[in-house]
Amino acid sequence: MKDGKRILLSGDEAIALAALDAGVALGTGYPGTPSTEILEHFSKIGGHAQWAPNEKVALEVAIGVAYANARALVTMKHVGLNVAADGFFTVAYTGVNGGLVLVSADDPGMASSQNEQDNRRYAVAAGVPMLEPSDSQEAYEFTLRAFEISERWQIPVLLRVTTRVCHSKTLVVRRDKPLSAPSPFFEHNRKGRVMIPSNARPAHRRLRAKLAEIAAFSESSDLNFETTPGANTDLGIVTSGISYQHSLEAAPDAGMLKLGLSYPLPIEKIRAFAARYKKCVVVEEGDPYIQDTLLAAGIKVVPRDEEFRFGELNVARVRCLLSGKDYTSPATPPGKPPALCTGCPHREVFSLLRDWDCIVSGDIGCYSLGVLPPFEAMDTCVCMGASIGTGLGLRHALPEKEAKRVVSVIGDSTFLHSGLTGIVEMVYNPPSTGHVVLILDNGTTAMTGLQEHPGTGRLLNGAPAAKVLPEDIVRAMGVELVGVCDPSADKEGFARHLRAYLDSGKLAVLIARHPCILSLAKQKKTSTGNTNG
Repeated sequence: MKDGKRILLSGDEAIALAALDAGVALGTGYPGTPSTEILEHFSKIGGHAQWAPNEKVALEVAIGVAYANARALVTMKHVGLNVAADGFFTVAYTGVNGGLVLVSADDPGMASSQNEQDNRRYAVAAGVPMLEPSDSQEAYEFTLRAFEISERWQIPVLLRVTTRVCHSKTLVVRRDKPLSAPSPFFEHNRKGRVMIPSNARPAHRRLRAKLAEIAAFSESSDLNFETTPGANTDLGIVTSGISYQHSLEAAPDAGMLKLGLSYPLPIEKIRAFAARYKKCVVVEEGDPYIQDTLLAAGIKVVPRDEEFRFGELNVARVRCLLSGKDYTSPATPPGKPPALCTGCPHREVFSLLRDWDCIVSGDIGCYSLGVLPPFEAMDTCVCMGASIGTGLGLRHALPEKEAKRVVSVIGDSTFLHSGLTGIVEMVYNPPSTGHVVLILDNGTTAMTGLQEHPGTGRLLNGAPAAKVLPEDIVRAMGVELVGVCDPSADKEGFARHLRAYLDSGKLAVLIARHPCILSLAKQKKTSTGNTNG
């Protein structure tokens, strides 16, 4: 990785390299595809990176770093920003001293997600400037520019990437000179940092004034540039992110305005661009965020068909979008559906829940595959941590005989992420039939690539750490029955525990503990030094 040399990097790796070159004091986040590799690579190349219990905590820690005049990078997938939204909105009011960049890795097409929300809406709602890279070079450069913008206006910046940018590899040229790291310090600014109403009202006005300045900057910034138009003056395209790459291939002769700083939008620049073409089309993945904004501003663009809101764009879809033709998705090739690993300890649990015809309130993780054959033993899955609250709601509402069949199932990492408040709710507002929570503890964050968490006893880089045990937490919270059992080594014992808890009518937590076999293999490689990071 020498200066001036071209390096083949994924978008995630490019962001990590930029964080290193920006002198980031701390990179923090919660693992989630497609963002996970950013912090893993940042740690591998020498950065200080750590996994937080959840995205909200990660952002709060990063805010503290930025208040201390140091630079912080926060990474998460799109739904993670829902968890971090409370702090995200308010830190826009307080501002920061050091640069604060939050990476939202969106997942159009839901390759590994429960929804395909478009987090560009968050930038508008929170009043936070947003950059959208279209390849690895821009992922590197825009990360550095995001820190520069953040410190110039003392405001957090949203770096919005998507699955295709995160995981595709393109060439990157590193800056000759990295950003000089600021010296951390703290100064009292209670009116600016303590958001009681009397301080928040003027803070909101300061935020809007900053955004007005950034909007003016956007009009002339090189982050928003126009490609040299070809012979075709009939078609102009306004685009951003990965959609720019698809548009280049789909319509090489069209005039094109590529938006890198996509909030605040350079409205007058776009207005002048659109006026030069007989037809102007917005090509964007996900929600019609840019299109709707331009139409509201009176800029004449051709509205796209609603079908293009769903899934990822590609060159063929963009050609159809530009021509107004319907797009027919190719048939999905036959293949083996996802399934729990052959040696997965969760298999015994779901077999038992299926055979006993339990009503299973499920959660996010590899165990969500329990909904598929041969188990078909999961009835709900909404978001991280929802299994406990949803299960309690079912218990409160269902007739007694059915209520006693309800079980909440949650993983160890998910429990520490957002399951604790569900236990508090269970103890505070217990259903008349009691409730049973199953914590499937396989000692890793399996679904996103076997990352560490507070319950594994290891840090992001594999170093030893304090180990947080779920059984200690739930006992301290006041749960009446708490048990730990290995469903693989002691099937009959696990079944006895679960049956006794279901029949008890009390509040119970049963921890099914058996290590993930893939995690054990990863740990062995790490301990022998045979690892790719």
